[in-house]
Amino acid sequence: METEAACCSSMSNRATTARDWFVVSTVPRHEKRVEQHFHVREIESFLPLYHKPRRWKDGSKGTLNLPLFSGYIFVRIETGSRVPVLQVPGVISIVGGVRESSPVPDSYICCLRDGLQQGKIDLHPYISTGTRVRIRRGVMAGLQGVLLHKKNQFRVVLTLELVMKSVTVEVDIGDIEPVMLHPHNYS
Repeated sequence: METEAACCSSMSNRATTARDWFVVSTVPRHEKRVEQHFHVREIESFLPLYHKPRRWKDGSKGTLNLPLFSGYIFVRIETGSRVPVLQVPGVISIVGGVRESSPVPDSYICCLRDGLQQGKIDLHPYISTGTRVRIRRGVMAGLQGVLLHKKNQFRVVLTLELVMKSVTVEVDIGDIEPVMLHPHNYS
């Protein structure tokens, strides 16, 4: 349980240093450059990266290391030491309020690191209740509806406009994808 020990030690350090993790918004596609600047300035940071297989037009294959949260990086600083972070080229802001940002729990950063290290975290589009989605697999594959969350289950509301009736179908969250909205585009 080496990773648990590492998490526990980082959380115990928190009590003595009074530093918290914050989310920093960056210029799009500059996350790695911002991380380099943080390293040079000795600002503790964490840029979660995931591996994406890629095939180029010439047929060659490779793996890209892409930011898990495009446009964002985590920094661990004292609450009052925002200025050095904001002076880094490519930093837009510290996410949250103007005067005070909300810290990210140490446990979230620890679990994120561990999950990425073990290859158990994959990128998934943000989908919240009320989002228009398309069912990718299963009996209703291809149909579009609105995502609901009811009693620890995800359901998609499918509407047949012609008869003004709706039904719900239970789905796994991995079997749906968000749909770009176009006015009056109902399936």
